[in-house]
Amino acid sequence: MFFIFIIHFYRWKIKPKIPEVHSFRRCRGAFIQGENMSKGYWIVRVSVTNPEGYPAYLQAAKPAFEKYGAHFVVRGGQYECMEGTARERNVVVEFADLATANACYQSPEYQAAKAVRQRHAEADFVIIEGA
Repeated sequence: MFFIFIIHFYRWKIKPKIPEVHSFRRCRGAFIQGENMSKGYWIVRVSVTNPEGYPAYLQAAKPAFEKYGAHFVVRGGQYECMEGTARERNVVVEFADLATANACYQSPEYQAAKAVRQRHAEADFVIIEGA
């Protein structure tokens, strides 16, 4: 009996130290300690109206894409329009997070490129947070 008492006392007195685990959650759109941030995406549908002038937009936008770490997930390619109306060119650009996607769009580098794009194409442009 005394032996069992010693074992229980030993367990109670010398507990293994378990590292504190922080919960990762969101609170009203703000990230709380350690949560993996979601990616940010541009989803752009484009109808090029002047094919000769459109490459000037791509060159003008390149510095902004490099500065903000843009990664092209979809750039053109074959597609099938299942519902609604389609545009001839579909692009999905990935960024580290939503803030970076917005910062790239608002940057002076991209705003200059946007002015070029608007002369040579019509576009639908959405910035969205990914899962």
